[in-house]
Amino acid sequence: MSAFDLTGRLAVVTGARRGIGRAMARALAEAGADVIGVSAQLEETGSHVEKDVVAAGRTFEAIRTDFADPEAVRALGADLAGRNRPVDILINNAGTIRRAPAAGHTDTDWELVLQVNLSAQFALTRAIGATMMARGQGKIVFTASLLSFQGGVNVPGYTAAKHGVAGLTKALANEWAPHGVNVNAIAPGYIATDNTQALQDDPVRSKAILDRIPAGRWGHADDLAGATVFLASDAAAYLHGVVLPVDGGWLGR
Repeated sequence: MSAFDLTGRLAVVTGARRGIGRAMARALAEAGADVIGVSAQLEETGSHVEKDVVAAGRTFEAIRTDFADPEAVRALGADLAGRNRPVDILINNAGTIRRAPAAGHTDTDWELVLQVNLSAQFALTRAIGATMMARGQGKIVFTASLLSFQGGVNVPGYTAAKHGVAGLTKALANEWAPHGVNVNAIAPGYIATDNTQALQDDPVRSKAILDRIPAGRWGHADDLAGATVFLASDAAAYLHGVVLPVDGGWLGR
């Protein structure tokens, strides 16, 4: 069996409805994993991500959860942690962004972004991670960002949250590695998704971004597939606390 084979494993992917999350779910299914997709607006049946997973020959379950609601996130964690079939892989990908200069960045936007991108991630991971530790195995992958390393422009809440995700990845890895649980993160570069549409539509910003990327193009969601499967697989058994950039060379520029 290949070290990258995920046959028989159960993966939870948050933010699975579209973009990076959908691509991650599809990649895991193609590697053999069954998938539970979670998103605030995920259709009960017939979603694109469900079709992707089923087309790969795996099972799919949809759960609609609003990550802006702390109680809903805690309930999701209790549900998943209490099931007879344990979660083998947790992909913490749900996120949101609000763009405004720091001097005009409202408390409401700040609190929303920190809740969805950081606090909810911790609450869900705490619940599922406890079951993984009890079993002595599990893979947890966070979606970090280039803004886990850099400051960005007009996104103070998002930057703070993504720096937090990088720190949380390392903190949990330190505690959970001895218990057989791998905690790592992927830091996507500039990926052409809804979250970056405003940047893609701005000719000045878009050109500046492309000029900085050695690969010379915006990333695609499927560019995250290989890293996702790798970190979720036995091939990454000795990786702990890594924040892996998939950025077309941006950080190396």
